[in-house]
Amino acid sequence: MRSFNSLENSTVGIASTGSRRYQNDSTDDLTASKSIARIAEVLDWSDNRGSAFANLIPAGSRVLLKPNFVIHENQGPWGIDPLITHPSLIRAVVEAVLQTDAAEVLVGDAPIQECRFEQLLAATGLDEWAERVATKDPRFPGVKDFRRTTCEFRNGIRVASENLVPEDRFVLFDLGAESLLEEVTDDEHSFRVTCYDPRLLAETHRQRRHQYLVAKEVIEADVIINLPKLKTHKKAGITCALKNLIGINGNKEYLPHHRVGGSRDGGDCYPGASPIKQALEYTLDRQNTAASPASAKLWSQVSEGLTRISTLSGDQLGVEGSWSGNDTIWRTALDLNRIMLYGRADGGLADVPQRRVVHIVDAIIAGQGDGPLRPQPLPMGLIFGGENAAAVDWVGACLLGYAPEHIPIVREAFGDFRWEIAKFAAEDVKLVGDLSFEKVCSSSAIAEVSRSVTYPIGWRDATRK
Repeated sequence: MRSFNSLENSTVGIASTGSRRYQNDSTDDLTASKSIARIAEVLDWSDNRGSAFANLIPAGSRVLLKPNFVIHENQGPWGIDPLITHPSLIRAVVEAVLQTDAAEVLVGDAPIQECRFEQLLAATGLDEWAERVATKDPRFPGVKDFRRTTCEFRNGIRVASENLVPEDRFVLFDLGAESLLEEVTDDEHSFRVTCYDPRLLAETHRQRRHQYLVAKEVIEADVIINLPKLKTHKKAGITCALKNLIGINGNKEYLPHHRVGGSRDGGDCYPGASPIKQALEYTLDRQNTAASPASAKLWSQVSEGLTRISTLSGDQLGVEGSWSGNDTIWRTALDLNRIMLYGRADGGLADVPQRRVVHIVDAIIAGQGDGPLRPQPLPMGLIFGGENAAAVDWVGACLLGYAPEHIPIVREAFGDFRWEIAKFAAEDVKLVGDLSFEKVCSSSAIAEVSRSVTYPIGWRDATRK
């Protein structure tokens, strides 16, 4: 079995699937298996005798697959194909891992709180498939929901179900002053996440305290196979390998997404300044901290009115940090990537990586437009992967027609900070397999692709046209 150092491995493998659509039959599984085998071949994960992961997974390993489940249905009219990691890729990877001498193979994710997990599994057929595989092979315990809290919205009001998973099934990490959020932390408790009580964020993220609650299955894993869906993302620009790690955290109050206020006032919720948006932010805070459903409903009605006024005045960005000036969400995502790599069971971070991590990206049908929840299909016919999330996302950003250096979550992943993610520069990223780097990542290729991609409104300035 070869040596493994994801921090220094700048190579990304890419496979053309031969089709830019899902067939929704056994053909999909065969396509995924062949593409995984191709990537494993060019990245030296296989030994040409058995599983595609023979050189990757030591005997007795606990293996976790982390898909992108996000939500049970597209919030637009475009269906599930551009929304989540396609079930054929999940099935194919599980099958390949079970061909090794792994001790356990688990699939797990923490989608957004309003995701109906059972409905998602039923819609994809993953529920019946998981039951069949678990019956045949006891090493596969099934598909797990990592969320401690779920919610639904009734008449615009968030109604939560709390403590669904015991807290002792999670590991609490506090990165303190070493968090990438520390640089933008103030005394005003400015961090926000949509539809959530800001007082809870103030408890988990303030100066010299930056806490995350990570599923114990993640920290107990010896090998993690990250399975994101490539999509444009209205808050981060792109969701791929790096952003997909938001789903290892169990509770939303540990996940700052933006900072209240416009850029002129020191926030990053929207560019410039806006009295209407300031008022809207105030009413949303009142709605999210209301002591009764009646009070929440009243503030919700005020918020709806201010939203209409803002929209009629020409605003298209809203107050969720949905633009390229969002200087918060990338920090949260990269903190979680560091925890996944270096995190220990005692809640500390080691000096060296504690587990093997690889990334395999579903871009057969990628997502464009207002991802991650309203993506439109972007047929690509590709699966790509690698051992370093920064390198993988650099290629993913190019495939979407972005200039990667204009996407903070991608650019900053190559940064010089403690518990680094990449020990190489962006210009060292190499692409092997069915496409050349020049074909994917050159300036002319990016310009060509970007003419046909629909971008989130707030991220159109991050393309190279």
